[in-house]
Amino acid sequence: MAAMAARVAALRGPGGRRRWWAPVSAGGARGAARGAAGQRDYDLLVIGGGSGGLACAKEAAQLGKKVAVVDYVEPSPRGTSWGLGGTCVNVGCIPKKLMHQAALLGDMIRDAPHYGWAVPQQVPHDWRKMAEAVQNHVKSLNWGHRVQLQDRKVKYLNIKASFVNEHMVCGVTKGGKETLLSADHIVIATGGRPRYPTQIEGAVEHGITSDDIFWLKESPGKTLVVGASYVALECAGFLTGLGLDTTVMIRSIPLRGFDQQMSSLVTEHMASHGTHFLRGCTPLRVKKLPDGQLQVTWKDLASGREDMGTFNTVLWAIGRVPETRSLNLEKAGVNTNPNSYKILVDAREATSIPHIYAIGDAAEGRPELTPTAIMAGKLLAQRLCGQSSDLMDYNNVPTTVFTPLEYGCVGLSEEEAVARHGEEHVEVYHAYYKPLEFTVAERDSSQCYIKMVCLREPPQLVLGLHFLGPNAGEVTQGFALGIKCGASYAQVMQTVGIHPTCAEEVAKLHISKRSGLDPTVTGC
Repeated sequence: MAAMAARVAALRGPGGRRRWWAPVSAGGARGAARGAAGQRDYDLLVIGGGSGGLACAKEAAQLGKKVAVVDYVEPSPRGTSWGLGGTCVNVGCIPKKLMHQAALLGDMIRDAPHYGWAVPQQVPHDWRKMAEAVQNHVKSLNWGHRVQLQDRKVKYLNIKASFVNEHMVCGVTKGGKETLLSADHIVIATGGRPRYPTQIEGAVEHGITSDDIFWLKESPGKTLVVGASYVALECAGFLTGLGLDTTVMIRSIPLRGFDQQMSSLVTEHMASHGTHFLRGCTPLRVKKLPDGQLQVTWKDLASGREDMGTFNTVLWAIGRVPETRSLNLEKAGVNTNPNSYKILVDAREATSIPHIYAIGDAAEGRPELTPTAIMAGKLLAQRLCGQSSDLMDYNNVPTTVFTPLEYGCVGLSEEEAVARHGEEHVEVYHAYYKPLEFTVAERDSSQCYIKMVCLREPPQLVLGLHFLGPNAGEVTQGFALGIKCGASYAQVMQTVGIHPTCAEEVAKLHISKRSGLDPTVTGC
């Protein structure tokens, strides 16, 4: 530590410093004066090798800057760890979508006889084979990220970083070796990790999270998913689809923050297709039985009655916490929200220290979505390199919940639109429709539903679009462009649909909720 202190002192000493970034505000000059020191190791140091951090680092390096990325994955309580790429690549979007696809294939196998395929209806699923294939793909992406950093001459260090001061971090390897790194600008992109209910007896010892489910070598078997987030419902959905006995325990409402009519339809569909729900319940304890099963005791919040059940796996999906508490942010003067532990940022992604930035899930008030972190990271790098002054626009960001029946949305929920504009100024057009693919297979389409939330006054600006049905992500992505560009209901109605598709039903919406007419689509 004495050597480290000496180096810190040396770097704090007198001397000129290079200034490669474009001034972005008056605060930048203040930060430069406060941080005056000798030449530093890097132009830009990114802490966190997830989607946002990698995008920022690669963009800055491509623009000619000297960049380093430090990344370190603390193993989960179950001991699961992974490579470069962050949550999305390793324990989020990518493996989730692949396992969702595996479950959808099961539905297609059941549909196949209706289309003339002589397929046995009792087709077993091999979890081990699926998991190995998914994990191999993830590992290929880990390697691809390493290669991309090398190609762009970004220095990658697998070390756990914490701040020494506002321009320097100390990185510690798995073996305990310390390294000091200094930079003119630092970007914090450490993301978040699943929250454990540590107050519940046996929760940490016997439960897993989304950090573990995708890396299990053996089937989780009968599973209790605790939580009502999109992570909870997506995991429960594909587990049910793979033929596993799956129960979701919900304390209050599903998909908080999403349109609640759509959320109800999502859970209705899941319930009608085999997922069990325990509503208004909260777990009290988890106990491991001699045969290895997990005995879960829970409380019904309405009646106060306790009940219990046995499961092979308990999956906690009750939210996420940002990876900020081990960064020693106070040593750099970076302010956080004391309740959420997220880093406070302004519209430029700058923290309370002008040359330190935060993007992605670690930043307060930002959507916890990979594409927003990627775009924010790229735009930040471009601003710092003087290539652009564009700020990230967090309005009208589309997303999709990959439940068995997918839910895509962009813009305001109906509740948000009414709260913002008043019910009398909001018009909602809606439809229940039947995908053509469902007809021959005689699939239930009771929950296939679309609604477009608009201002009532002509030309009726579209405030939000909500789509529940097959390939919702693909449908929503296309309409998101129009909504981002300020599309009106009148313009959507002038758009010619592609027939026969589910997406064309959006361009045919003509029945408003206010009319009270039956919104069920008839005909082809």
